Amino acid sequence: MDKKSLRQQLITQRAELNNRYALTLALQQVMRIWLVGREDTMIGAYWPIKGEFDPLPALHRWKEDGELLEQQTRRRIGLPVVNKLHKTLTFHAWYPGCPMEPDAYDIPKPKDTEVLVPTLLFVPCVGFDSGGYRLGYGGGFYDRTLASLSPKPITVGLGFSHGHIEELEREPHDIPLDAILTEEGVAWSAK
Repeated sequence: MDKKSLRQQLITQRAELNNRYALTLALQQVMRIWLVGREDTMIGAYWPIKGEFDPLPALHRWKEDGELLEQQTRRRIGLPVVNKLHKTLTFHAWYPGCPMEPDAYDIPKPKDTEVLVPTLLFVPCVGFDSGGYRLGYGGGFYDRTLASLSPKPITVGLGFSHGHIEELEREPHDIPLDAILTEEGVAWSAK
């Protein structure tokens, strides 16, 4: 099946998940456990669209946990802002209640907050394969962004297990993620 058809099929299946609430709670728990002991203080994430898993509640808890630990470096969360000309992303500080505005694709983005450079980046997965490759929406924003970042952040895909495909069709610019998390646990890890 070509990527476009596969993408549409997986988005439709995701929209029809009948136990979404339980799956979401389970994946939030997996995220929180996976983050324990990590030293990252700047994490990039995404605003969920089209039925994607919402990572923001788990990340807000991660941020609050850091404040309870009285870390010297404050934990920060960044959401993507699209550069429509270069088709890349920058990450701007986000917090609950942060003023938001629509980006070039009508996705909410932080309004007038500072740019952050994440050391860890959570990316949404429409689908993923057994080799750590991700199927997104086909725009290439994450691929171009990751190619331009130095040092490259740790990349972790987030998605529901229904999106697992044994092997995706790969293109020369595709780079495997460092890990993929689902409601069932770690579905892929490069280490």
